Amino acid sequence: MTGTAGSGPHIVVVDDEPDARAMVGDYLRLHGFDVALCDGGRALRAHLSERAPALIVLDLNMPEEDGLSIVRDLKARSRIPIIMLTATASPIDRVVGLELGADDYLPKPCELRELVARVRSVLRRAQGTPAPPRAEAPEPAEAPARRVRFGTKWLELDAVRLRDDHGVEQPLTRSEFDLLKAFADHPKRALSRERLLDLADARDPDAFDRAIDVRINRIRKKVEPDPANPRFIRTVRGLGYVFRPEGD
Repeated sequence: MTGTAGSGPHIVVVDDEPDARAMVGDYLRLHGFDVALCDGGRALRAHLSERAPALIVLDLNMPEEDGLSIVRDLKARSRIPIIMLTATASPIDRVVGLELGADDYLPKPCELRELVARVRSVLRRAQGTPAPPRAEAPEPAEAPARRVRFGTKWLELDAVRLRDDHGVEQPLTRSEFDLLKAFADHPKRALSRERLLDLADARDPDAFDRAIDVRINRIRKKVEPDPANPRFIRTVRGLGYVFRPEGD
């Protein structure tokens, strides 16, 4: 594992190919990121035990341990955003990776300028928290928390989290939150997959709109009383989906 110190967000690049790993790392450093390079899952876990990154760029096709198992393990115990690099000939890997909780993907070999744009976009979504009030300002009246009912859960918009009626938090990736917020902002309106990709800032280079279907299925398992027969996030045949707050 190698790395360099820097003032930008800390990014870990995981790839078993030395040339590809170095190329991605060098390009990210040129754009101000603090980058560490790992050759596989073992090196990544050793690095995580010492320092938590802001984001991981992860190759899925590695001989020591495949990237999908790494995604599964990381998302079970952390919220670190992950951008997958996948072979263009393996679209099923993209679907499985998104289903496991990865935040974005790019085909490999990737366009490095697009990778930097994706990294910045995912970081903006992951780090988007409201600024604290200025110390010298008078204490404003406390505004009611913004939240929207989604079936069995409450989506807390300001806190960026999903909770049940007892206050127990349901793990939620940033891409899942962005989709739920898109529905919350447009209740009872049929939204196409393309429109959802746009609203959730989850555009894919190959118009891979079926990725939305994967994320919707994940969300339904978290908010629907019966995910096999959804009442609140309904499919609109031939178009996309609609959020029905009352479950009608």
